[in-house]
Amino acid sequence: MPRIRSVAAAASAAAPAALNRRTLLAATGAVTLSAGVGYALRPDSAAHAATGHAPAAPQEAPIAVSRKAPVAPLAPYTRGTTLASVATPRGSSGYRRLGDGPAWKRIVRGDLAAPQSGRSARRTALASFVQFTDLHLVDTQHPLRLEFLRSQTASAWRPQETLSVAGAVSLVERVNTLRGAPVTGSPLHFVMTTGDNTDNNSRTELDWFLKVMSGGRITPNSGDPRHYEGVQNSDLKLYWQPDAALRDADKQLGFPRIQGFLEAAIREVQSPGLGLPWYSTVGNHDALPLGCYGHGDSYLADFATGGKKLMSLPAATSKALWKSIKNGTDPKGIQFRDLLKAHTRDLRSVTPDERRAPFTPADYLRAHLDPAHTGPGPIGHGYSSANLAANTQYYTFRIAEDVLGISLDTTDPGGHYAGSIGTAQMKWLERTLTENKDSYVLVFSHHTSKSMDNPHTDPAHPRERRHTGAELVSLLGNHRNVLAWVNGHTHRNEIVAHQAAGHHSFWEISTASHVDFPQLARIIELVDNHDGTLSLFTTLIESGAPHRTDYTDLTQTGLAALYRELSFNAPGARTDLSGSSVDRNTELILKKG
Repeated sequence: MPRIRSVAAAASAAAPAALNRRTLLAATGAVTLSAGVGYALRPDSAAHAATGHAPAAPQEAPIAVSRKAPVAPLAPYTRGTTLASVATPRGSSGYRRLGDGPAWKRIVRGDLAAPQSGRSARRTALASFVQFTDLHLVDTQHPLRLEFLRSQTASAWRPQETLSVAGAVSLVERVNTLRGAPVTGSPLHFVMTTGDNTDNNSRTELDWFLKVMSGGRITPNSGDPRHYEGVQNSDLKLYWQPDAALRDADKQLGFPRIQGFLEAAIREVQSPGLGLPWYSTVGNHDALPLGCYGHGDSYLADFATGGKKLMSLPAATSKALWKSIKNGTDPKGIQFRDLLKAHTRDLRSVTPDERRAPFTPADYLRAHLDPAHTGPGPIGHGYSSANLAANTQYYTFRIAEDVLGISLDTTDPGGHYAGSIGTAQMKWLERTLTENKDSYVLVFSHHTSKSMDNPHTDPAHPRERRHTGAELVSLLGNHRNVLAWVNGHTHRNEIVAHQAAGHHSFWEISTASHVDFPQLARIIELVDNHDGTLSLFTTLIESGAPHRTDYTDLTQTGLAALYRELSFNAPGARTDLSGSSVDRNTELILKKG
């Protein structure tokens, strides 16, 4: 593989007459934009052809436009990152308030290559970007939600969920304040979301997500436009009733009473939109109703938009339903459908809303391609009309002159929250890696290698084999140009060094969610150390909301701060999601291929 110049160096060295399309895009991205322009290699291109799915007409890839590079000299910084401070609980028991806590240090990991002295003075920036993952924008009043499973799993309902939109907007605001990449100070190229952007495969949630990312006014409410209708004003003790005096289960643990909370939670929120181009990767909660059931049951689709909602269920019945979801034994939701029919008398009335309808993969693509949601670009945010024609949700895009991004679709249309990919996509990935052997490659997906063990058949391709995470690791390990696989799904920070006999080594970088504490996103920088090694720097960031909360501050920012505090105190929530020090702020060293 040839020596890779930095994007900035490529721009200054290349004469205008000699610039080809690829060099021009990369050079322009570094010099005039704070985002590497990045353009998608479409499913109709040579890199995406012969997938076994329907062909599509050729389409010229759009060029993204973003904010200008900062005028100030590029320099490392820590402000606004977890290298400066991290939200930390006060006290030792009960409901705990948050405050400013000590920073997380950067850890050098030499699992795959030894760090060489003096590299900080030699390094050249190649690319930098921000990863969002598992935003889980939640329509908390949706009739199909499984809040009653809270007795079985903490992820079924979280006290903070009503504030997910305010929290996501605050994360966008944080990114917009960043000076650039923390280690090199170089301009950030783009933001990539690695799936579960929505929570319940609802059109309401998809609209909110796209407006959060590209900018707009969002009213995080559905059903009755005048007030909230859901479990948090149900007078059921299983759920936190923030406005009421009722001693619910959460108040007994110290949760506050905040009058006016629900009115504020469904009030209009304004998102400035990202100042960087952004790309999208699909997750199981984006692709499947409830994140686990395949499409096709008309009863469940009608129930989603209807006027009835199940809010409580006997513990034994809840246990059986959760077992079927956890084990993937009901991928089409038949057991869930029959349960709703059997509990007709227990359903509560809510206001029907057609906007709550589930969206299909084609709907997902069309929404991304809608000019109203282009924001800073690119049009489609990685997806194209060619994806729509071929019924695919994977693509490639150019990050820098010799750095390629690949976004995969690891969701299984057959159902279940675990992942896998079909043979057509595996063959496309192998071909793409081979044809781009002179480019370094960063792979993006929703699922991790450990969470891809779903064998359910894709209903649209019943004869196509599904492939596991272990098979994907093996494929990536056969290509020396693969540097990292960036993903989410587990809601936990974890960085794994993949190295096996006879295989190329690469890093797998999994980042925590923005719905469960500690609510993080991650900046990733790729640099050339000019000593036979490369480094991937990872730096975690929180939203722009203050660590301390004020229960009388029900503004957009105040709600975002409360979103974080409630997530820390959510009963039953895992306490290990921040990972260990080697999974947080790191320098990951690799040998050059």
